[in-house]
Parts: sequence; C-alpha cells; structure tokens
Amino acid sequence: MSRDEFQTYWRETHAPLVAARAEVLKIRRYVQVHTQDLDGLHAAFQKRNGGAPAPYDGVAELWFDSLDALGGDDPQVRQAQAELLADEANFIDLANSPMWMSQEHEVVPALSS
Repeated sequence: MSRDEFQTYWRETHAPLVAARAEVLKIRRYVQVHTQDLDGLHAAFQKRNGGAPAPYDGVAELWFDSLDALGGDDPQVRQAQAELLADEANFIDLANSPMWMSQEHEVVPALSS
C-alpha cells in the first residue's frame, strides 16, 4: 500500500479503534506522527546516513501513566489488545516495525501560549 493509503487507513480506521479502547487500555495520550517526503528530503537523509534508514510511514506514540498500565490478566485488556493487533495486521508490516519503550527528558520546554 502506498504511504498515502497507509496514513489514511491509520488515521481514519485504526485511530478510532484505539480511541474506543483507550480507557480499557489506560492510554493517556495517543499521537500519530505521519512522515512526509518534502521534495526528496528523505533521499537526502539517506545519502547523509549511508543509505539508512529505509523510508517508513510514521511513528505512533502511546502514553501511559505507568508501566503497570500495560497489561495484566484483565480479559478486557487482553481482548482490546488482540483487536488492535488484528487491525494492525491489515496495514502494518509488523515484522519490520520496531517497538520500544522510552522515557522523556525534556531539554527545551514547550512555549506557553
């Protein structure tokens, strides 16, 4: 599927599924970061980096209050996780889509409006 098809499905089909399950999964915040290839910018990044990384379509950020919110034996949680994973198989190359856990270290704070 093209980048546009992927991003449309992700935004219009998958995002509502996540939103509907956010309370059960204790997701505090969900952000989709969609990549753009601005006049060949990714090709320039690849040239700078010796050919890497391969282009990708975006990054999802899921925010939780604690690691304890990530699972457990709750059947509702397991069901919600299984439903989202089943939908992800419709549009994500799961074998080539890394996941990681992180902790923010704010360096430059957001400007207040």
